[in-house]
Amino acid sequence: MPNPLFIDGPSGRLFSVFHPPEGPGGEAVLYLPPFAEEMNRSRRMAALMARALAGKHIGCLILDPFGTGDSGGDFSAAGWEIWRADAAAAAEWLKERGFSRISLLGLRLGACLALDVASNFPVELARIVLWQPVANGKTFLNQFLRIRVAMGLAETPAGPPKTTRETTKNLRQRLEDGETLEVAGYALTPDMAQAIDGLRLAQLGLDCRCPIHWLNVGGGSGGELPPAAKSVLGHWAQTGLPVTARTVPGEAFWTIEETTLAPDLVSATARLFTGEVP
Repeated sequence: MPNPLFIDGPSGRLFSVFHPPEGPGGEAVLYLPPFAEEMNRSRRMAALMARALAGKHIGCLILDPFGTGDSGGDFSAAGWEIWRADAAAAAEWLKERGFSRISLLGLRLGACLALDVASNFPVELARIVLWQPVANGKTFLNQFLRIRVAMGLAETPAGPPKTTRETTKNLRQRLEDGETLEVAGYALTPDMAQAIDGLRLAQLGLDCRCPIHWLNVGGGSGGELPPAAKSVLGHWAQTGLPVTARTVPGEAFWTIEETTLAPDLVSATARLFTGEVP
């Protein structure tokens, strides 16, 4: 049965849900969620994945990093370095409960976080699984800011009409000037924006030597990886990173307001952990 709990993180209490293995097993997975509303839209998929792993005798800890979900702190108090420390604290929690093999599974920006923390992680990692990782933080930040542009939010709800149309360019400038912006109900701070803006997937995890598995979803039959993914994989191949990559059928569930599942992604991931042939 899933076990909701709180972990003592370095910045505050971290809400988590632990799915214990259904049977003997010394392996556990730490799930690192995507950013902002993508996290909420992906909760069912995270739970479905955790149940599938538990059925394979693998525990799974679903983490709400500081300032997100039901964890302590406001979103405006969160930061990339804080989330790195949260991931380390969660891994220590698993280690203290006897799990000798710990893996990371990250979705979207959570996949970037998984690779970013891997080099200085407090435990030796068995593997890293990347679900639809963000390849370029600058592009991701622009897409996030476009949500505000599309909604046409005013500076203050009761204020006068705007005289200048908001664009990603002027929103970026306001962040650089030190302003915190509300985007779809999330307080995006300059520090968080700067951290995301500087993320380049190709530069993360370069000293990682555990197996890395990249899984994208797309279309009815999966199809090929997008050009951005191929570019990152090409760079990694030159560095000798042990990476496999493929696309499986499914919808972009993290973008859809209605609960949407990608069962082929779950089954493909479970096979990776059990060594079954896809």
